Amino acid sequence: MAPVSEPIGPNTMLPAHRTRETLETADGFELVAELALPLTATPRATLILVHPLPTAGGSMDSHLYRKIAWRLPALADLAVLRFNTRGTSSEFGTSQGRFDFAGRERFDLDAAIQFARAKFLPRIWLVGWSFGSDVVLLYGNQPGVEGAILLSPPLLRADDAALAAWNAGPPPVANANPGVEHAPGKPLVVLVPALDDYLRPVAARARFNRVKQAEIIAVPDAHHLWTGERFVSIVLNEIVGHVLPGSPPLPDTWPAA
Repeated sequence: MAPVSEPIGPNTMLPAHRTRETLETADGFELVAELALPLTATPRATLILVHPLPTAGGSMDSHLYRKIAWRLPALADLAVLRFNTRGTSSEFGTSQGRFDFAGRERFDLDAAIQFARAKFLPRIWLVGWSFGSDVVLLYGNQPGVEGAILLSPPLLRADDAALAAWNAGPPPVANANPGVEHAPGKPLVVLVPALDDYLRPVAARARFNRVKQAEIIAVPDAHHLWTGERFVSIVLNEIVGHVLPGSPPLPDTWPAA
């Protein structure tokens, strides 16, 4: 007899192989992290999650990132690496170091990418939410990263030069981050809540127009924090649809009906 499917709700944790990890940064700090892998399948791609502003309560345990880690290894065969940036505390633990306003967080993102490479995780995509999107824009445009998905980008720290470095055309004249080896032309998917507190769709299109391959997706009625299962579903489906093109919509029950 087939198991009875149950609805996937806000606190549903689907089966996965989950391990606590420690990321080591080039400047000598240890970051708490979790790697979630499909329980039986080989991962089809990898998501590295960079969380919202820690001074406003953002962390690897922020609700969207919990749900990505709890659902997508089972629903889409994705590997999910989430971590607390330097000085960030959450239920999962506290990373060493001190918050640096998207400065030395470059080392944190580098550590996550290097960890994924060392584990031979396939097809690395970065997901940055709010503050995390600035970190991704500033430091994530690296060889070995396939693309990036930005959620509610405020563009408070990532300037026009950082955006231009992602453009599929010629590299910018001035490199805003000379320590980063840029690889222009990577996919850049930008989910913008229509009711965002910082950057709404019209302004987002104007700011991202220097990145010709950027895809701006306006989400009606959504707010900066993506609260509500309706919006969680939109975000997760957009992530899977871009990382694994042609994938069907995610099921809302488990086991999938």
